[in-house]
Amino acid sequence: MCGIAGIVHANLREPVNAELIEQMTRKLQHRGPDDFGVWVEGGVGLGHQRLSIIDLTGGHQPMAVNDEAFWVTYNGEIYNYLELRSALAENGHRFQTQCDTEVLLQMYAAHGQDCLKGLNGMFAFGLWDVREQRLFAARDRLGIKPFYYYWDGQLFAFASEPKALLEHPRIAAEVDRDALEDYLNLQYCLGDKTLFKGIRRLLPGHCLSLQDGHLQVRQYWDINFANDTNFALGGFTEELQDLLRDAVKLRLRSDVPVGAHLSGGLDSSAISCLAAEQLPGRLQVFTCGFKDAGRYDETRYAKLVSEHIGAAYHEYFPSAQDLADTFEKLVYWLDEPVAGAAVFPQYFLSRLASENVKVVLGGQGGDELFCGYARYLVGYLESCLQRSIYGTAPMAGSVRLEDIAPNLDYLGGYEPMMQHFFADGLFTDPADRYYRLLLSTRRSQEMDDILRPDLKPAGYSTHEAFREAFMAPETDDLIDRMTYMDTKDHLQSLLHLEDRTSMAVSLESRLPLLDHRIVEKTFAVPASARFAAGKPKFLLRQAIADWVPAPIMDRSDKMGFPVPIFEWFQGALRPYVEEVLLGQRTAQRGIFNMVAVERCLRSEKPFGRTVWGLMSLELWFRNFFD
Repeated sequence: MCGIAGIVHANLREPVNAELIEQMTRKLQHRGPDDFGVWVEGGVGLGHQRLSIIDLTGGHQPMAVNDEAFWVTYNGEIYNYLELRSALAENGHRFQTQCDTEVLLQMYAAHGQDCLKGLNGMFAFGLWDVREQRLFAARDRLGIKPFYYYWDGQLFAFASEPKALLEHPRIAAEVDRDALEDYLNLQYCLGDKTLFKGIRRLLPGHCLSLQDGHLQVRQYWDINFANDTNFALGGFTEELQDLLRDAVKLRLRSDVPVGAHLSGGLDSSAISCLAAEQLPGRLQVFTCGFKDAGRYDETRYAKLVSEHIGAAYHEYFPSAQDLADTFEKLVYWLDEPVAGAAVFPQYFLSRLASENVKVVLGGQGGDELFCGYARYLVGYLESCLQRSIYGTAPMAGSVRLEDIAPNLDYLGGYEPMMQHFFADGLFTDPADRYYRLLLSTRRSQEMDDILRPDLKPAGYSTHEAFREAFMAPETDDLIDRMTYMDTKDHLQSLLHLEDRTSMAVSLESRLPLLDHRIVEKTFAVPASARFAAGKPKFLLRQAIADWVPAPIMDRSDKMGFPVPIFEWFQGALRPYVEEVLLGQRTAQRGIFNMVAVERCLRSEKPFGRTVWGLMSLELWFRNFFD
């Protein structure tokens, strides 16, 4: 895992400043403290900070092959590099190292831009083709590794994190008002926007080329809802089991110690069980909990799984003071305040793991792939109702409402939200209804009054942008659209968090469930089978039932990664919150309506997400604008 940076001038006769490339690259030292390198030739410069995982001595970057015909700076892991290396060697390609970086370069030498089709991994890279005088850059299919860029027609700059791009004197920190509107509504930005005006994200499954001053961005991979008409549960379960085992096996390839995050939920428990089965020696597992807020604590489940697999167990209990001490720095590591309060325990979990191993496996992606969110039940119930009333609803198939009643015990406290949703425009436009559902769970109306009016975008609507993305996939199935939207947008905010919290402590995080083979296989299954009879993670449960302890399989109290921010903001952290949000520095900035902020804080029950969002925005301005 590494940090990458680069500059390409449209006019290749305009030389790149080597000191500037070094300055941008050094900003990413936390991502790769083991090695540093810069290569500059005319109007092109590449920089690299390396976290050494494979071939600890031979993987220096930027790296070149074929008499320096191709140069690359690359972040990530190509898990099937040994198989690719063997095939390339049989076709006459020679190798000087044992690392996957050289395999990537030789894949490009052999196949050009089509090399992406053969890569199984997480990656973001910038490759300079000296012969063609062309930059080729790409990001992995699911967007696990980040790639940010700036292009004004003359200057193209890219990096693993926006903070590195801001080191360039021609790239200034300015708020993108459209992106800010997205963030206030959804806690993430839609499309390729970032909160920094002019800095874009290369989207998952996309690549770009820059040649002769012309930039071209294209999509090379997408989710395909093939809806396999020959689907049979037994056969699929066996195939999914094989894929899960192989995905974990590939991600255990490492020349440094490997551990696993273990929350006690289905996803991380399954990955930990498979890793312990295949890893020589004893697996180390890591978890976080909250001692002073028992209903947020899952450590008892993590201990149960750890004992089941004979793992070395590590735990940490972050406190309210930990949050006060690290909040501003966390926003710095994030670059953008996305995904809510889960960043806090995730950071301490990564820090705990980094003290013991250099690579961890995690369970990210299971909710999106296998329908793990309670909100999917809304779409499912609506289709069942529609079929009951009108006699047809593709998603529900032959399922009746009474068939799913036994599977609803996991709803917990969601009933009021469900009732409100069903009372509001039943059977109306699904894009509008899903947007309203996400709004009701992620934002407060108070934000409309708190933010300065002139920060509102002109001529842009998050709602309309959401609708366009929601309707993009070629499917008529509501669950398909919901999971597509969550994988392409919501999951990106979680992967953003995963990348930044691990890289902040120089830890590599690998996510077996997001192996593209598993994604393609799962999304080809009809939604009626993926969310069979309203049962979350139905297909995954069938596959892992023999691996994971029964108490984990039988859990109905799915938690995600909750944080007691409401209790803390009301209690121990109230002085800290008031100091930040009501202080002179915030007031002088003029971003917030201070009367509305004070009213929010003085109310009997301030909305936890609203306060978190305000704190994050103010600390973001302090980090990147002051």
